[in-house]
Amino acid sequence: MLSMLVWALGLPAADLLIGKVPALPLTAARMAMAAACLLPLWWWLEGGAALRAAQWGKGVLIGGGGIGVGAFMLVLGQARTNVVTVAVISAAMPVVGIAIEVLLDGRKITLALVLGVLLSLGGGMLALGGAGDGLGLGVGALLCFGSIVLYTLGSRMTVTSFPTLTPLGRTTVTLSGAALATCVAAGANALLGGAGPDWGSLGAKELGALAVFSIGGLAISQVLWIMSIGSLGIALSSLHINATPFYVMLILFVLGGSWDWTQAAAAAVVGLGVLIAQDIVPLRFPKRLPSPQ
Repeated sequence: MLSMLVWALGLPAADLLIGKVPALPLTAARMAMAAACLLPLWWWLEGGAALRAAQWGKGVLIGGGGIGVGAFMLVLGQARTNVVTVAVISAAMPVVGIAIEVLLDGRKITLALVLGVLLSLGGGMLALGGAGDGLGLGVGALLCFGSIVLYTLGSRMTVTSFPTLTPLGRTTVTLSGAALATCVAAGANALLGGAGPDWGSLGAKELGALAVFSIGGLAISQVLWIMSIGSLGIALSSLHINATPFYVMLILFVLGGSWDWTQAAAAAVVGLGVLIAQDIVPLRFPKRLPSPQ
């Protein structure tokens, strides 16, 4: 829940930057700021030996190919749609997570899990009905969905590929790899004459938005997310993402937007699905009476 709430904080912040900074430089700056926040923290808490022993090459592959490309596609998708569409398309993550665990981990499908996913998806659809900005379809929505698939797979690989690292170490290695890959790509794009930021429109407000988008919406959120995956697995953890439309609406409400009871109800439905899927609210059926002899 905390991971999704912090991640949701970054979506309105991204709206301040999209249009002023192209998707690739924005992704590179976001990854670099997140890595610059986590690297010294990891070194301070666990020492230089942990950094030297890390598999940095694997971190570049997983971070660049999954987290980095996924984040780049998310920015492209949000630029072509809107912040609510990004949150609503993310409702597919539980299905993606379960598919990954069934295919790669041999996960068994239980009634509680199926019911939890259905309630989570139902909450997502209810949120869609209450989305004030409307749902944007087409290429932007497809990019958002592709981003979710890559991000989900990359997050799972972050946990399974670095079994000896702490959640902070796992997150730092992959985000640093994503930062390296995206910065190289952004540099090459600039050398080839690609579009750059509109420097004249950038100021303290945009720098603050970048900090929220990078440190809150990525660095802190990703550490919490990797912790949850290590404890619950990708399928159960991803159920929580369907409460994100409510979090986005709540953040926009604090910033002066309108309150939407439909999305509040949707969050309650998602919460019930999470509780059932995790067997916190166990399914109980009435016992069958013995047949007369």
